[in-house]
Amino acid sequence: MDSGPPLRDIGCFALVARHLSFSRAAAELGVSQPAVSQAIGRLERSLGVRLFDRTSRDVRLSHTGKALLPDAEALLQAAARFSAEAARLAVPAGPTIRLAYPSLVGTLAARVARRLAHRRPAIEVELLASGRSDSLTALAQGEVTAAIVQTPFPLGFTTAARFHVPVAHLAVPAGHPLASKSRLRLGQLARQRIVVPRNRPPGGMWARIAALLPGPDQLHVVAGDLDDFASALDLVAAGAGLLPTPSLLVGSIRRHDVHFVPLESAELRMTFGLTWAGERASPELMALVQATQECLWTR
Repeated sequence: MDSGPPLRDIGCFALVARHLSFSRAAAELGVSQPAVSQAIGRLERSLGVRLFDRTSRDVRLSHTGKALLPDAEALLQAAARFSAEAARLAVPAGPTIRLAYPSLVGTLAARVARRLAHRRPAIEVELLASGRSDSLTALAQGEVTAAIVQTPFPLGFTTAARFHVPVAHLAVPAGHPLASKSRLRLGQLARQRIVVPRNRPPGGMWARIAALLPGPDQLHVVAGDLDDFASALDLVAAGAGLLPTPSLLVGSIRRHDVHFVPLESAELRMTFGLTWAGERASPELMALVQATQECLWTR
C-alpha cells in the first residue's frame, strides 16, 4: 500500500508556504536550511510537481503549490487531531458515578458534581433528573450509583446526608381572592382545593395537609408522586387547585399567572436524603456522600 509522502515533508511545505522563506521555515523547525530544501525536493519528486518558483531573491508558490496547499493543511490538521485523540484515549478514564435526583434539588446535585470534578483524583458525575419512582427503579436495577429521594426512604437501602426543604409558600392563580394576601395560615387551606400527590406517607407533609381538608372533594390528585412542581404550577394557573410550594422553587420561577403567597407554617417541609444499595458501596460512592454533606454544610 502506497502511504504517500511523509507528513514531515508535507509539514515543511506548509511552513515554507506560510513564510515564503526557506530560512525562516528552517529557524522555526530548528533545523538547517539545506534540510528544509531537501524535504521540499523529496516532496516535489514524490508528487512529480513543482511546488515553488525560486529565484535568488524570493520564493513564491507555484500554481500547483497554491492548489495543493489547502489539502496539505487539512491533512496536517487531521493528523494533529488523530494524535490528540490517541493521547486522550491512552489515559485511563477516571471513575464515573450516576446520580439520580428530583429537579427540585438540581442546584444541590450540580454543586456536588462540580465538587467531585475538582477533587484529586477527579470523579465524573453523570446527573440524571428523575422522579421518585423512576429513581428507585433505577437504583434497584443498578442503573444509577445513588439517588436523592424524598421520604419515605426505601427499605433495604442505605440513606445519609438527609436535609429538609421548607415549604413556606402557597401558589395561587393570579386573580384568586388569596392572591392579594400578604400571608396565609395553614388552617385557611381547609376552605380551598389543594393539589396533592396520590402517595401521602403518614407523618409527611402531604398527609398533614390532607388531614386539614374536610373531604376528598378538596383534593386534586395529580399523580402517584409530585416530582415536578414546575409543571404542577400549570394546574394552579388553570384553576385546578392551590399548591404548597417549596421555597427553593419560589426563588427560581417567575410567572405572571401564578402568585406565591407566604405561608405561616415552619413545620411544613420536605425531607430528602442520598440513598444507595449498601452492597454496592465503593470509594467513589463514599466520596459522593462526603461531597453531598459538604455542600449541605456550606450552602
